[in-house]
Amino acid sequence: MKIVSIIGARPQFIKAAVFDKAIKKRGGFQNIIVHTGQHYDENMSKIFFDELEIPRPDYNLEVGSGMHGAQTAAMLEKIEQILVKEKPDWVLVYGDTNSTIAGSLAATKMHIKIAHVEAGLRSFNKLMPEEINRIVTDRISDLLLVPSQNAMELLAKENLSDNAIFTGDVMFDSILFYQKMAEEKFSLKNITNEKEYYLATVHRAENTDDRLRLQNIFTAFSEMDKPVILPLHPRTKSKLAGIKFNDNIKIINPVSYLEMILLLKYCSKVLTDSGGLQKEAYFMKKPCITLRDETEWIETLNGNWNFIVGTDPELIIEKVKVNNFDEQKEYYGNGNAGNNIVDALLNYK
Repeated sequence: MKIVSIIGARPQFIKAAVFDKAIKKRGGFQNIIVHTGQHYDENMSKIFFDELEIPRPDYNLEVGSGMHGAQTAAMLEKIEQILVKEKPDWVLVYGDTNSTIAGSLAATKMHIKIAHVEAGLRSFNKLMPEEINRIVTDRISDLLLVPSQNAMELLAKENLSDNAIFTGDVMFDSILFYQKMAEEKFSLKNITNEKEYYLATVHRAENTDDRLRLQNIFTAFSEMDKPVILPLHPRTKSKLAGIKFNDNIKIINPVSYLEMILLLKYCSKVLTDSGGLQKEAYFMKKPCITLRDETEWIETLNGNWNFIVGTDPELIIEKVKVNNFDEQKEYYGNGNAGNNIVDALLNYK
C-alpha cells in the first residue's frame, strides 16, 4: 500500500513519525513524506531528525509563509504534481494546518482516498483559520481517524460518524515513546537551574500581537509564587519591548521537542496558549492553565486538569492556586493510536 503523508510544521513530523514507526513494524507499506515547507523552522535540521528518529521528507516544497490564499494555492499546485507522479492509494493529512487543507483538496480532486489524522476537533471559533481547515478536511475525507470520544460525538452530530474511527491520539503514543529518550539524551540542569518552576509558552498571534493581552499575561506571570520558565521564539521576544515584567520570569531560547518534554516532566504546572502542550500536560499529569478563550481538547477541562482563562491576570493567578484534581480517564486512548491507524487503513472498504 502506497501512502503520501503531507505535513507542514514541526509538530506534524512528530505525529507522522508515530504512524511511520507503526507501518515499519507491519511491513507492506510505502510512506512518501511530503513537507510543504509551510513553516520555516530553524530547528528542522539534521539534528532534529536524527535526535527523534524521524524519517526525512521525500519532498520539500519550500512554500514558506504568506497570505492564506496564496500559501494554500502554492501548496495545492505542487502537491498535485507529486500525486500525479506517485499515484498513492491514500493521502494522509494531520491536524488543521493549511498543508492539511491543501493536501486534502489536491487528493479529492484526483479521486485519491484521504485519511485525516486528528479528525473531529472543533473550537467553534471560525475566526481561527484552523477551524475552517479542519471542518472542510473532515467533510471531504474518506476516513476520519479520531483522537477522542468527544470528537467522535461531534462528528456524529455533523452526520460524519460513518467514516469515523476512534484511534486514540498519536501524541499520546509520542509522549510515551519520547519521555525515555529525553531523559537519556538531555539533562534538565543544562536547560535551567531552577528546581521548582512553572513552564510557560506564548506564541499565538491573538496574544503576541495584542499589547493589552500580552501585558496581562506577563503581569500574571510576574505574580507567580515560583519562577516561570518561558522558551520564546525570536519573533515573540521582539514583541516584548515596553512590556513590564518581573525577574521571576526566566526567558530562554527555543528548545527542542525532547527538551520541552524534560521541562514538562519536572515542572509544577503549565501555562500556555498552545493546543498541543495542553494535551501533553494532560498526558504527563501536569495541571494546565490555558491562555486562550477556547480549547479543542475539552476533555482536559475535567477534574481541574485544565482551565480556560484567556488573559485575565486575576483569573490566571486564581487557577494556578488550584491543587485538587480528580483521577484522569483514558479520553485519548491507551497509547496505541499508530497501530490503530494502520488497522483502519487495512480494514477500509
